[in-house]
Amino acid sequence: MSTEQATFGAGCFWGVEWVFRRVPGVLDAVSGYGGGMVADPSYELVCTDTTGHAEVVQVTFDPDVVTYEQLLEVFWAMHDPTQENRQGPDHGTQYRSIILAHSPEQRTAAEASKAKAQARFDRPIATEIRDLVAFYPAEGYHQRYYERVGHEPYCHVLPVGVLEELGLVEA
Repeated sequence: MSTEQATFGAGCFWGVEWVFRRVPGVLDAVSGYGGGMVADPSYELVCTDTTGHAEVVQVTFDPDVVTYEQLLEVFWAMHDPTQENRQGPDHGTQYRSIILAHSPEQRTAAEASKAKAQARFDRPIATEIRDLVAFYPAEGYHQRYYERVGHEPYCHVLPVGVLEELGLVEA
């Protein structure tokens, strides 16, 4: 089995991770930090808004089951990409909407997907699309947060029917 990775930020990483873990073909989703200029930052440092990092989730997936393009559609569906530096009750640059491309092909696909998604929104999409420079996994207490605390996410959801529309069946 071949695997690929993708990295997305759509607000608080707890909910983003929770949603991606429910997509068939996603083998792992790890909360972390990316898009900034400080090596190996801590959550506390990222919260100071001085590192340039966003809360992101690195997704490992089987491209024979789910494509990068399908993951992009899940990304657009799970949050409001027109909000700048916020998502739900969370605000600050660490909560910005961002796609960190792992390859030129991913960047091209992300740009095309953003242009297509814009038709669904009345306001301009604020999502940044950049090349991944580095991904830093978040501290252990952030991983699988909602599974560990035993409740559903408060601001990220996978809208009903999205997986079916994409030709995926919930596992």
